[in-house]
Amino acid sequence: MNGESLKLYSYWRSSAAFRVRIALNLKGLEYQIIPVNLLQGGGEQHGAAYREINPQELVPVLMHGQRVFRQSLAIIDYLDETWPDTPLMPTIARDRERVRAIAQAVACDIHPLNNLRVQQYLTNEFGADEAAREKWMRHWIATGFAAIEQLLDDNPSTGEFCEGDVPTMADCCLVPQVFNARRAGLDLAPYPVISRIERACMALPAFDAAQPSKQPDAPPA
Repeated sequence: MNGESLKLYSYWRSSAAFRVRIALNLKGLEYQIIPVNLLQGGGEQHGAAYREINPQELVPVLMHGQRVFRQSLAIIDYLDETWPDTPLMPTIARDRERVRAIAQAVACDIHPLNNLRVQQYLTNEFGADEAAREKWMRHWIATGFAAIEQLLDDNPSTGEFCEGDVPTMADCCLVPQVFNARRAGLDLAPYPVISRIERACMALPAFDAAQPSKQPDAPPA
């Protein structure tokens, strides 16, 4: 099974897909990107063909052979269990809990309030313009980052990365959210630990290669 091909349905600017690309790269796995344009023609994710793959009409989706996996954190868990080399979770239970808590603070609390379908709903239902949408994003990212910054700064387990000195699932989630924060114009000065960890991560080829601008479906610079 491990030798079967990996295909990732991805959108270049999706932070959820970004998380999974980082995890795949950290594992040193070869995979094919299948671009799903979330904007073209009203969004390819809403088409019948893609709904067959993911009824939620979201990216990412990972295909391992004929098996289909959805939801970024579940996909990362699957990768870690299937390819245990270069683990993305610590070996000690209390450390794993901390990694999951940081990852979920991003993936479950910050990101869902700011993703594309929420942004589109704010515009379509409430007439929010770009400035209003960015203000909304900055508010929720800042609220989440303030808490995460405290969690990182007040814990001796924080090392070069969120948990110790090797990247974990927490870093896979945090880094894409920093990219989103910059897009929304959030001042990152109040979050020095988050900023330091993001710099350490982006110095690694696995993170650098996963960034939006280096994806095959990214528009020309």
